[in-house]
Parts: sequence; C-alpha cells; structure tokens
Amino acid sequence: MTPTLPPDLVTALRPLLAAEALAEAHGGPADPGDLEQAVWLRLLEHLDAKRPLTDPAAWLRTAVRDEAHRTRYAARRERPYATEPADDLQRGPEQRALVADRYRVLHAAVRRLPGRCPRLLAALLSPKDLTYREIAGELGMSQGSLGPERSRCLGCLRRMLAQEVATPGPWGKE
Repeated sequence: MTPTLPPDLVTALRPLLAAEALAEAHGGPADPGDLEQAVWLRLLEHLDAKRPLTDPAAWLRTAVRDEAHRTRYAARRERPYATEPADDLQRGPEQRALVADRYRVLHAAVRRLPGRCPRLLAALLSPKDLTYREIAGELGMSQGSLGPERSRCLGCLRRMLAQEVATPGPWGKE
C-alpha cells in the first residue's frame, strides 16, 4: 500500500521546502522544483519505512541539502555525448538501425515529392557524390537551373516533413 502524506504535514512543510530548495539550488545545477519533488519522494519513502518523524523541519532541511549535494555530485560526474548516439556508426546495432531508419524515412519522403524533385534529390543524395555537371547531364537539365530547382525541392520536402512530424496520429499517437 502506498503511503500518503498527512494534509496538515504537507501544508506545514510546503513553504519551508520551497524556500530551502530555492536556497540550495541557487547558483548550482539543481532545479528547485526537482529538489522539491525528490524530497517529497524521500519523505514518502521515509513514512513507508514506518520510521517516526520527530522533527519534520530538521529532517526536511537535511533532505534538501542531501538531494542538492547528490545533484551537484552527479552534474560533476556526467559528461555529454560528443555526438548524437544515433549518428555514431561505431556503436552497436541499435544505433545503426536508427540511422538506417532515418535514411529510409528520408528516401521515402523524397520519392513522394512532385515533378522532377525525386530524381534530383536522389541524385544529390547519391553515394556516388555526383557533380552538378553530372547530375544535369543525367537529368537532362541545364546546370544553371539545378540550384533553383534544388531549392524548390528542398522547400517542398521541408514542408512535407514538418507536416508529418507535427501531425499526430489517431488518439494522440505519433
């Protein structure tokens, strides 16, 4: 059974907790709201263990200090990724599958574009790394019209992908 906090205890401790969390979070990596939430959770765990809470204010101050210390310690130890994990091909099969899926989605969207856009963008995305002259010859277009045509096609692709991302599926599922 999940413990509940007595309403009078919550009402009495809320202003103190907010002030303590704000003071401990000042100038550090901790967010006052996150500290408050973590302390409320610790209080629930404390009550669940059936330990008496003799001095709630002192316990709360100690808990806020401990949580702030834990957050500062974690912030010092954590390091950001150098690259997006899904873009790092040296990682495992999961990351390679994510990258392959991104390419499949992109190429499927390119194939749905109108007019000459699918052929033009497929040529630009080609692993052969074709020059503009080669692409113009392959598509039967003048080399000078490739830039404006590419710009129109990319704009169309951008609008298409923005609609797909922004439009949720049925029942709010993406």
